[in-house]
Amino acid sequence: MGFAYRIINQHNTHFITCTVYQWVDVFSRKTYADIFLDSIRYCQQSKGLKVYGWVIMTNHVHLIIGSDEQNLSDIIRDFKKFTATQIIKTITSNEKESRKHWLLWLLKKADRICFWEEGYHGEEVWSQDFLESKLNYIHQNPVRAGFVEK
Repeated sequence: MGFAYRIINQHNTHFITCTVYQWVDVFSRKTYADIFLDSIRYCQQSKGLKVYGWVIMTNHVHLIIGSDEQNLSDIIRDFKKFTATQIIKTITSNEKESRKHWLLWLLKKADRICFWEEGYHGEEVWSQDFLESKLNYIHQNPVRAGFVEK
C-alpha cells in the first residue's frame, strides 16, 4: 500500500509525525512517554539517529530527525514496532492502569492490537526557514493544546 509521504532522501533531515491508532490518548501517562523517550535514546546511541526537535502530545508525536548511518525509514519502522510492543506490554501488565480494558479495546483492529496508525507523515527539511517553521510548530503544539502557557 502506498502512502502520501515517503522518505526519498534517507540521510536528509525530516519532520515526522506519528499518530497513536484512533488518536487514543496514551501519552497522557508518563510511563508510556518514558518508553517512547528511552527508545529514542536507544536509536540515537545504537542506530545513529539525530534528533533536532521533538514533542510528545497525548496521542501523537512530532520529531525533526535524520541519520547519516542507517536509512531513516528503517529506523522509524523499527522504532515504531519496538515502542508499540513495549507500550502494549506495559498497558497489559500495569495493575495501576485504570483504563487498561478501555485502551486495549480502542487499540484493537480486527483480531489484533495496533498501537500506531499505519505509516507516518514525513516531510523533508529543505531549508533553514522550513526547519525554523517546524521547530516553532513543535514548540507551540503544547501551547495550542493548553498544556502550557508558553
